Amino acid sequence: NMDSTLHYIHNDSDLSTNSSFSPEEERKSKVQDVVPQALLDQYLSMTDPSRAQTVDTEIAKHCAYSLPGVALTLGRQNWHCLKDTYETLASDMQWKVRRTLAFSIHELAVILGDQLTAGDLVPVFNGFLKDLDEVRIGVLKHLHDFLKLLHLDKRREYLYQLQEFLVTDNSRNWRFRAELAEQLILLLDLYSARDIYDYLRPIAFSLCADKVSSVRWISYKLVGEMVKKLYMASTSTFVTDLMNELVEKFCRCRKWSGRQTFVFICQVKCLFVHLFL
Repeated sequence: NMDSTLHYIHNDSDLSTNSSFSPEEERKSKVQDVVPQALLDQYLSMTDPSRAQTVDTEIAKHCAYSLPGVALTLGRQNWHCLKDTYETLASDMQWKVRRTLAFSIHELAVILGDQLTAGDLVPVFNGFLKDLDEVRIGVLKHLHDFLKLLHLDKRREYLYQLQEFLVTDNSRNWRFRAELAEQLILLLDLYSARDIYDYLRPIAFSLCADKVSSVRWISYKLVGEMVKKLYMASTSTFVTDLMNELVEKFCRCRKWSGRQTFVFICQVKCLFVHLFL
């Protein structure tokens, strides 16, 4: 019943969490009235390690893939039925299971709302940030989609961690850095002019000097959008300082590649107009 499902999804009342349950209380905590209980119990049992040995070695991955759909059906009021299963999957030994959750954590955040996301998903998200590159790429591709759902104070905490995306397990993984540049363009709308200048600017300049041309081209667009954002801000000192740094770092660079970078940046966003304002 879609109406009843939407009723549960948009119900803002979040259930309080209990620290410990007896086995009987644990069973009752997973009781709901949206779908047949036997069907839900069957789904929750997919994380049982014995089933991976006797039924399907990738059954946990299938469980992780389906979890956002199950959460959407049950609604946020019944998130307590899935919370333990989600945490079990998030710490699964197989990186493919964690990767699956990383790619869908932003969708789950939309379903659960602000309070449950901050309490139950943010710790999992933080763990994925320190995981293998195969898992980190999942949260990186939807970094903007997830951070925009957080409150401003919590969102600003991740400014200190963006620099870590420049470091990968394999230095040849240039697509990781290209995705970072794409996400930074989107993140410009979520942060203040000072945050952009203090935290995003150094990362953008580092990406502009990347060894791979595909990463550099996206970074030129990033710098252009950054200048536009700072120019539109009420505080004009940031854009002036940024323009001066562009001139010193690239326009007057001794290497031809640095001077070429300056030309490309101007070409992307016609920055020469702002230079002479």
